[in-house]
Amino acid sequence: MTSKDYYFDSYSHFGIHEEMLKDEVRTSEYKRAIEFNKQNIEGKVVLDIGCGTGILSLFCAKVGAKAVYAIDCSEIANYAKLIVKENGYEDVITVIKGKVEEIELPVDKVDVIVSEWMGYFLFYESMLDTVIHARDKWLKPGGIMLPDYLTLNLVGIEDAEYKREKLDFWDNVYGYSMKCIKEVAITEPLVDVVDSQQICTGVQLLREVKVPEYSVEDCTFTSPFELTATRNDYIHALVAYFDTTFSTGHKANMFSTSPQAQQTHWKQTVFYLPDEITICEGEKLTGTLSCKPNASNRRDLDITITYNHNGKWQQAKGQMEYKMR
Repeated sequence: MTSKDYYFDSYSHFGIHEEMLKDEVRTSEYKRAIEFNKQNIEGKVVLDIGCGTGILSLFCAKVGAKAVYAIDCSEIANYAKLIVKENGYEDVITVIKGKVEEIELPVDKVDVIVSEWMGYFLFYESMLDTVIHARDKWLKPGGIMLPDYLTLNLVGIEDAEYKREKLDFWDNVYGYSMKCIKEVAITEPLVDVVDSQQICTGVQLLREVKVPEYSVEDCTFTSPFELTATRNDYIHALVAYFDTTFSTGHKANMFSTSPQAQQTHWKQTVFYLPDEITICEGEKLTGTLSCKPNASNRRDLDITITYNHNGKWQQAKGQMEYKMR
């Protein structure tokens, strides 16, 4: 089984879809976006990429789509067909099992593309490449995309307790040094829920994704950051999250995966630093974050963070290589 096959097979398990459907923030905001775009969807042709159980297709059919083509590569597509029939929309929704890059639609163009393509850290295991391919092949000029605008953001946090329990633990394991494991463990970003009280800096915008014009090449990027301390504290890690906006309807709506927002299944992505950085209110931690798809599997990511701090009590400078697998 190749890594791509494993990715698609993982989405055939019901637990993943249950988690996503129970993510009230995600599902309700997509529903609101589709309802706010009724005038753009009613009587039009919609393409749902990575349809899963077909919930977004059902939302589109309910607001009056003329036809919805729902594509998924995993076995869940077989159940999506049953769900569509169970709810009486088989004359509107056509479920197609296959890879977007390999199938042909029964129409030349579509009016709307809807997809929940985002992954952890926005880009990890995301379907953005696939959405771009579908956009370039099938979306009519002037067609809309849901969502259409996203941002990737960065903050600094204090997290001494977790770092001590999960990373510094390897320094002394029943009297033995296992630092070689610590050196690997710190390169693996943690996906978890961050307490908003841990945030000790302002927010830095890292990346904008304007979906109607984004390219595959744009998925490789380097972004500078400047984080200003909001209090006297220690920075143990940097935390990334993303915001998602639907701006094409008669009302815009959005949701955030910030630690300060209601929890989603995306949680946040935490990058632990080797240094414990002492920082005073108003001081800055500067650096860059570089991201590129892994050469062996584009759904995996190689991330490099450089950082520099020249403060009253401490000077720190470093570079870390992280791998999201």
